[in-house]
Amino acid sequence: MQVYRHMDIGTAKPSVQIRAEVPHHLVDVADPCEDYSLTKFQAAAQQARLAIEARGNLALFVGGTGLYHRAVIDNLNIPGQYPNITSELEQEPDTSALHSRLVELDPVAANRMEPTNRRRVIRALEVTLGSGRCFSSYGPGLGQYRASAITQVGLSLSRAEMDRRIQQRFDCQMQADFLEEVKVLLARPEPLSRTASQALGYKELIAHLRGEMSLDEAVALAVVRTRRFARRQERWFRRDPRITWLDAAEEPEVLAAQVVAKHCPQSFAQLRD
Repeated sequence: MQVYRHMDIGTAKPSVQIRAEVPHHLVDVADPCEDYSLTKFQAAAQQARLAIEARGNLALFVGGTGLYHRAVIDNLNIPGQYPNITSELEQEPDTSALHSRLVELDPVAANRMEPTNRRRVIRALEVTLGSGRCFSSYGPGLGQYRASAITQVGLSLSRAEMDRRIQQRFDCQMQADFLEEVKVLLARPEPLSRTASQALGYKELIAHLRGEMSLDEAVALAVVRTRRFARRQERWFRRDPRITWLDAAEEPEVLAAQVVAKHCPQSFAQLRD
């Protein structure tokens, strides 16, 4: 979600000062009225990586959205988009009903995803109905992990500590005028895209501003949904055997040294010197 301009507080976007010290890419590259697709992200990420490596530097992919990482790391074959079909599917509020429909049309794809993952279910149906070709036919599925030259590192936290940090993070965002940021976004002449409006925190505060719930209810719901999302993220990444897991309770400098020592021993020796 950090690709969107004007969505700074709720996405915990790196500050201007940090970005001045360390170049960040794929930040502030789209307006909130745009549906920034996985295909666009994949192409932009590959372009940025090539440019970074051409300058003799090493690209670091940092973040938590698993599918977007896989698209870049494994160069996934991404099907086209069919927005009209997506709009029709979005009218169905029952995600389990949509998944049942996918089971009938493409049981292989349905078996590859959680029935409650609305976004993935709708995407699979969109492609199957729009292209006339099963979504599962576009590749072996995300359960296949090919050998990759890209080193992957995961930072592990206990559930209790993760929950505490999520609550603390959202409290800090609210103190930093997150609600005002959402008000400004809603006041823009162009409506928020479907993708931007579904961002965690934004979705709940938008519902509050539209009178659908109190502010306290919106904040509590956003925290609960973020915790659920974090658990889904963890399950996603834990399935990838290529990831080396480190204890995030360690100091960042210690973690960085562990990564470099394990995967770049020559560089680590130079750092120690």
